[in-house]
Amino acid sequence: MVEATVAVLAGGLSHERDVSLRSGRRLSVALRDQGLTVQEWDTDAELLDRLRDDKPDAAIVALHGGAGENGSVQTILEMVGVPFVGTSSNGCRKAWNKPLAKALIRNAGFATPEWVSLPHSTFRELGAQPVLDAMVESLGLPLILKPDQGGSALGAQVVRDAGDLPAAMVGCLAYGDTVLAERFVDGVEVAVAVVDRDGRALVTLRGDGAGPQSYEAAQEKAFTAVSWNAPTSELVERLDSAPTLKDIPGTLFLAGGAPVTVKGAPVAGIGVAGAPSGDLDEKFAKAGVTALFR
Repeated sequence: MVEATVAVLAGGLSHERDVSLRSGRRLSVALRDQGLTVQEWDTDAELLDRLRDDKPDAAIVALHGGAGENGSVQTILEMVGVPFVGTSSNGCRKAWNKPLAKALIRNAGFATPEWVSLPHSTFRELGAQPVLDAMVESLGLPLILKPDQGGSALGAQVVRDAGDLPAAMVGCLAYGDTVLAERFVDGVEVAVAVVDRDGRALVTLRGDGAGPQSYEAAQEKAFTAVSWNAPTSELVERLDSAPTLKDIPGTLFLAGGAPVTVKGAPVAGIGVAGAPSGDLDEKFAKAGVTALFR
């Protein structure tokens, strides 16, 4: 049997190159541990020739920012017929543009903080200070300013005092030509996992402040919830009468997991970890289940 070959694309020329290379190395190690043949490729002038001459069975885009998130590399992979893990080029383009993504989220019926988006030319032509004053009048304080494109929180800054807005604006424009100003919501960083009935991860999200243990715990809570078709907080109570339940591999009997059911049958689980309490983890997980059926 011919071994499957996976190309991990990492590096690139964005501000986030170093982060991308680290992600690519971790992915490559994990894939090799699973017995796959891995090619680690940078996205340079030789990429297209590599994709044609040494065509992999699949690709994983580990690029951060720029071409790796705005749909450009995904478009190249689609053009040459290489399957890849992740979102299509069209979906990437929509998510990469933060104001567009927020508008789509709101149109879909989900809540997102109030915002305005203004290009550098508006500040230059109308005067930065009057525009910033109007921004505060409209949105209030605190605000978070960020470039309309990009990741890793580059150029993002929370502003609690109006006097700090000009510096925040300048810092934001160093990473892009358009400023997204948004009402700041002071929340908690958590890890979220959605798994199927076999425990396979369908979606994983980890906030910048959530550690790797939170990521693993979220997956285990999700698997526990779908396996027993019950919120994990309820399952914790069952340990008194069946203490060996906690010894089942891949499960975690702590609050924070909720099953997703269709006609009463469990089809997936959502797990959350990293909030100040398990009760809050589970509140978030249940909110996720509710959102799926809006």
